Amino acid sequence: MRSQRPAGDRRVTLTMYPIRLPLRDPFTISRGTITHQDSLVVALEHGGITGYGEVTANDYYGHTLSAMSDALKSLSEDDLAMCCEHPPENHWQRLSEQLGGDMFSLSALDMASHDWHARSSGSTLWHYWGLTWNPDLQSSFTIGIDSMEEMRRKLDADSGWDLYKIKLGTEYDLEIIRQLRQCTTATFRVDANCAWSAQQTIDYSKELRHLGVQFIEQPLPRSADPADKQRVFEESSLPIIADEDCQTEADLKTCFEFFHGINVKLCKCGGLTPARKMLTEAKRHGKLTMVGCMVESPIGISGAAQLAPLLDFADLDGANLISDSPAHGVEVMRGHLKLPVQLGTGAELVPTALPHFLIQ
Repeated sequence: MRSQRPAGDRRVTLTMYPIRLPLRDPFTISRGTITHQDSLVVALEHGGITGYGEVTANDYYGHTLSAMSDALKSLSEDDLAMCCEHPPENHWQRLSEQLGGDMFSLSALDMASHDWHARSSGSTLWHYWGLTWNPDLQSSFTIGIDSMEEMRRKLDADSGWDLYKIKLGTEYDLEIIRQLRQCTTATFRVDANCAWSAQQTIDYSKELRHLGVQFIEQPLPRSADPADKQRVFEESSLPIIADEDCQTEADLKTCFEFFHGINVKLCKCGGLTPARKMLTEAKRHGKLTMVGCMVESPIGISGAAQLAPLLDFADLDGANLISDSPAHGVEVMRGHLKLPVQLGTGAELVPTALPHFLIQ
């Protein structure tokens, strides 16, 4: 889907590619199972330079490819021109208003704008921001909910990582960790995706700590009683990291009160512009910082990876969960982030591969 802009110095072309990414294995969390992931790649071109962004469709948050595409197509010529004429932080609020607060669509455009500006300056994005790369940061690899046998098989198939994030939310969560602990000495992180109660979290945290778990991500629902969140915050034997509770900048006050750290996802907060602000503010408050991802192509992962200098933890294995991709960029090799030589975020579409992924 191509939106052409009139000729002239301000001409900007926004091209949208709806793609379907095949998963290596069915992926299950407490809310359901998927075998593929639909995603929207956007390309922002001006002056012979193209910046890329990506956002995934998400049933849980109510974002479809068609709705996000329609939202981006509604932007005016001036809106798109701003994306290349001024730094993204200068026009993020206006674009948010123009898109009716659609953070998912905005996140893809914001990423593409950041990528474009860094490329046009002849720099990688993290360096363009004035940050110092953190070579020691590693990503976890995610093991989705499955039978015990399958979870062990998946861990064995992707052995060699120092960090694994284990999705929980079953009736046998502790047994899963006990069994997986027999397979590796790697550090575990657990993500309950809102499936536990306050008492469960407190009780589980004691044994999980002894089983080599580093932290617990979002054990309670976002709608949980604040008193329960306070109990967990005070009584858990492990740090509690906010995910569903940490969607936008407006959530930070609550997160700082009830969580030891935050997991920022670009699609939820509206892109790299607010993500940088959220992570910087969290560090100022002495909170742990993390960036997560969806199942996505290297385009989205490359964008999120630019935030590595601001992070304590990373969960950027989304492209490792798919069996093939129409793009390349930052690679996560057994947890280690391998940076490409390209400018900007380092992500590029592969023209010969792209047609095989397009949704007609």
